[in-house]
Amino acid sequence: MKLVFRSLLFSASLPVLLAGPSAVAQDDDDDDDVPPMGLVATVLDSASRYSDPSAAMEDGYVPLPSCVSGPEEGAMGVHFANEALLADGALDATQPELIVYEPRPNGEFKLIAVEYLVFAEDWDAANDAPPVLEGQHFHLIGEPNRLGLPAFYELHVWAFEENPHGMFVDWNPEVTCEHFDPAE
Repeated sequence: MKLVFRSLLFSASLPVLLAGPSAVAQDDDDDDDVPPMGLVATVLDSASRYSDPSAAMEDGYVPLPSCVSGPEEGAMGVHFANEALLADGALDATQPELIVYEPRPNGEFKLIAVEYLVFAEDWDAANDAPPVLEGQHFHLIGEPNRLGLPAFYELHVWAFEENPHGMFVDWNPEVTCEHFDPAE
């Protein structure tokens, strides 16, 4: 048995050993040269115009009265919601239901992400499977939940702010609500 295991281990390692060190250790700077693809590229193309929150408000997005932080590592930020998009029961990669900003020390907001959200009852009534948008699977948030909403599917896309935990993770340790002023 040990001989079989060693043979498998050796044969699995052989291509790496023959290829040399460059096959094992890649320069992290190479990632900077790769253009965004898929849903991230779509978000960058369609939501960049919302770098100024007034543009989002002109398109029907309304700021929610809180900055989302919680027991997870980091925060989400201030969400601007489009009620018409939230109510339509559909998903369109070029029209996220929520635009997410981080409050800055100077009182301004920095565009950091978008969030797609569809209520589970609406989605499930018209579809046989949970939502997938440009290859990205949504998270199901059941009820009861901290928002007091019916069950919903959601997906964050951190297209404008690096998230060391991943491009599609809910919480971002690089984001803070420290400068949020609910009076503004």
